Amino acid sequence: MEEQEVPRLRCQRIGCDATFTEDDNPEGSCCYHDSPIFHDGMKEWSCCKRRSHDFSLFLEIPGCKTGKHTTEKPVLTTTSTRKQMPIYSPAVVPAANASSKESCSRCRQGFFCSDHGSLAKELNSKPPVDGDAVGQGSFAPVKKIVDINQPQTCRNKGCGKIFKEKDNHETACTYHPGPAVFHDRMRGWKCCDIHVKEFDEFMSIPPCSKGWHSADPVS
Repeated sequence: MEEQEVPRLRCQRIGCDATFTEDDNPEGSCCYHDSPIFHDGMKEWSCCKRRSHDFSLFLEIPGCKTGKHTTEKPVLTTTSTRKQMPIYSPAVVPAANASSKESCSRCRQGFFCSDHGSLAKELNSKPPVDGDAVGQGSFAPVKKIVDINQPQTCRNKGCGKIFKEKDNHETACTYHPGPAVFHDRMRGWKCCDIHVKEFDEFMSIPPCSKGWHSADPVS
């Protein structure tokens, strides 16, 4: 009676591809590789770092690890050396930080502020909310309700008189529209182009314009 031939199994380890039987599978009979690495056309074995551009030559590189043959297919974890670039999301400025910028004198004037960064321009570039100020580039002045008999001090430059709203008119005030100029010990008014050395003389330069008294002049 003829003996039945034992079926041979094919090893599933990478780089081996040999046949074996369960009874003939000693330790060290299998030579294999771990997972491969593919990067920019280069093929490399992660275990022995041997590499090749040609895929056929890459597969012919003899295995560097030994063990028993197996029919279990290895779980391949293909490694790529390509670095992933971090994804940056736009920074969100806290509302508290924005409010502190609005109260900062340097930010309001458009200067760079080391405490609040570069948002100074944003605060100064906000469009006016009031529709009446379109075309003027600034907010319309807020009118106060004042008793016409209440004494007020005129804040126009060069005036400083006490007035009542009932007596106010378009030529009631004589003042300097300005601005005042201080340069090289000279003092004067740009509006009337008069300049003196002494401060007392500067204060006594007669106003050059007429208009309404104002307790809240436009700065």
